Amino acid sequence: MIPYDPYVGYQHRYADSYAGLPVVEFAPENQEIPDPASVAVRISSGWDDYAVEEAFDALLARVDTARIPALVIGGWEDCYETSSEFIVGMLAGNAAWFPGLRSLFLGAISGDEAEISWIRQSDVTPLLEAFPRLERLDVRGSDGLALRPVRHERLRVLRFECGGLPAEVVRAVGESDLPALEHLELWLGVEQYGGDAAVADLAPILAGERLPALKRLGLCDSPAQDEIAAAVAAAPVVARLEELSLSMGELTDAGAEALLGGQPLTHLRRLDLHHHYLSEAMAARIVSALPGVEVDLSERMPDYERYVAVSE
Repeated sequence: MIPYDPYVGYQHRYADSYAGLPVVEFAPENQEIPDPASVAVRISSGWDDYAVEEAFDALLARVDTARIPALVIGGWEDCYETSSEFIVGMLAGNAAWFPGLRSLFLGAISGDEAEISWIRQSDVTPLLEAFPRLERLDVRGSDGLALRPVRHERLRVLRFECGGLPAEVVRAVGESDLPALEHLELWLGVEQYGGDAAVADLAPILAGERLPALKRLGLCDSPAQDEIAAAVAAAPVVARLEELSLSMGELTDAGAEALLGGQPLTHLRRLDLHHHYLSEAMAARIVSALPGVEVDLSERMPDYERYVAVSE
């Protein structure tokens, strides 16, 4: 799960590293990448200097893109008004140029460029269809975001970062067949920014029938974190998890009580509950009940005003 950075919060630009690789920013003017197989290539708009399409065209012209294992797509011009549809089309239409691509981040835009709720996204299904060997897909922003149920044999990591994840996207994830998926992370967010998923929409994910390889599950950033915790407490998928995150949301003692009263969690390697509203007594109970489990109870929030970690 993404670590909290006190300087940039949760909205990392992935300017330094992504998917375990150092990031190299590629600009259209006079730049080459000597060893593209050893880096994650980042392209974005140069704002007044060049458009993201120019950077992409230059990349195709001057770099051996067949050797690129990871792409990070940063900001595009007017990303708060123009959706990512043209970028999705650009990537999917040129998939043959990237046979080695395994990791892709769409919308690695930090808050100083555009608030997460401003980022205009689109249907990202064509990316999964065009890149059958893709192993990791990260998407930031949910305004206009869509996903259709798919089957993908290789995808191991799927992450949606946003302040409000549409219910149709949550349902599409649950209806997708992802036999290799090991890490699923959903920032559910608030209704004001499109987060209209109900706990019932999570049922296929929690059943886990289409996610036989899942090891790390994050259902994060929700005002309904107590209800989610109660559903997780009886969810079949939990028995095979190594890591579980119910972080960034409005988890209270009621949700923690449901977790403790449900199925055993002592098999977990890590339980992430950071940004929570638990009492000190309840936090101590959780730690005591889970010996040997790394429990993150950082960012205990004051109870007089509740809010999720990421919304706007």
